[in-house]
Amino acid sequence: MKTEISDLAIFGKPPAFNEKLHVGRPYIGNRERLMERMNAMLDARWLTNRGPFVTEFERKICEITGAKHAVAVCNATIGLEIAIRAANLQGEVIIPSFTFIATAHALQWQGITPVFCDIDPKTHNIDPNKVEALITPKTSGIIGVHVWGRPCDIKALTEICERYNLKLLFDAAHAFGCSYEGTMIGNFGSAEVFSFHGTKFINTFEGGAIVTNEDTLAIKARLMKNFGFVDYDQVVYLGTNGKMDEASAIMGLTSLESMDEFVAINCRNYYHYRQALAHIPGIELISYNEAEHNNYQYIIVEVDEKVTGVTRDQLVEILHAENILARRYFYPGCHQMEPYRSYFPHAGLLLQETEKLASRVMSLPTGPVISTEDIDTICQIISLVVSWGRENRSDLSSQLSNWAGMQARLAHV
Repeated sequence: MKTEISDLAIFGKPPAFNEKLHVGRPYIGNRERLMERMNAMLDARWLTNRGPFVTEFERKICEITGAKHAVAVCNATIGLEIAIRAANLQGEVIIPSFTFIATAHALQWQGITPVFCDIDPKTHNIDPNKVEALITPKTSGIIGVHVWGRPCDIKALTEICERYNLKLLFDAAHAFGCSYEGTMIGNFGSAEVFSFHGTKFINTFEGGAIVTNEDTLAIKARLMKNFGFVDYDQVVYLGTNGKMDEASAIMGLTSLESMDEFVAINCRNYYHYRQALAHIPGIELISYNEAEHNNYQYIIVEVDEKVTGVTRDQLVEILHAENILARRYFYPGCHQMEPYRSYFPHAGLLLQETEKLASRVMSLPTGPVISTEDIDTICQIISLVVSWGRENRSDLSSQLSNWAGMQARLAHV
């Protein structure tokens, strides 16, 4: 336990953790069941092309979400691209800039212009009140993003789309197992796209799924993910290779069997963080709506540097020195990344809340490899730094500069 500011690794002391604590270490599930299924796949010699495990995985997704169709894909980015084409989006599509870059790329890759909308600082999601001003004759739709698994204002976005005859999709990468007004995510808009990347609490090594209640969209998505094949040697539609393989589906099925356990671990960690961070000035943990289903997958805090005396970036740097790999999300915003920074150099003028949030949000380690004792240590270090930062604002920057210089010198040894 580090009780004095001089105990910190930035002052040359050993880090709090010998091994690095990551934000998203993989959840594994029951290894015996995983290997049983893998052996069955190998015995059957059916590795891909919508085998029995992919079919079962899609069925399980439908059971959990209550949606009519689930189309498993090789990753969520391809899933977004296919859903966008299946919904016939074109021209301009309104999205938040506070999202993973794939949301924007899935549009731009297909020659569709992402139009960045500001967010609600309370929800971190796209602000419906800012959407209508961005609608032009070229606008064909809106893609909302359920950031941290907390759903967008789906009702407001749906009303806007109905009023302007626009399509509505959702990037639900964070939101598997979550609900909105009692209905599971996966049932809104024309389609929602889940991510089952290795960092997600339900993973398929790498993968995703397009979930929809629209029959025609599901048919198009199935054709597109398999080159447009409708039969053994008959292509009837333009397509790509977006198939999920059997091994990935096996990992997904094994993950789903432990889903309740994984959510319980996430929930335990969340409430422990909430208790341990509650007394630290200027550190605010985001909250989840306890009336809804949540996966509690992300531990997100906002750092108010006016109160803490330490910036988010300084705190991240200090934690990294302790082998606590806190992360900035979604820094610096899609509009500040290429090619969008060059395409829309003045976009930030309309994205003031996005830029403020991107400068103060931090994600902390969680998941099955993080114990409550680890959480206590992480929060104790944050508390120590904030207490010191509030009294020694000028000294902190110089100490961090010295530490950064030392790390740079060591890197060249």
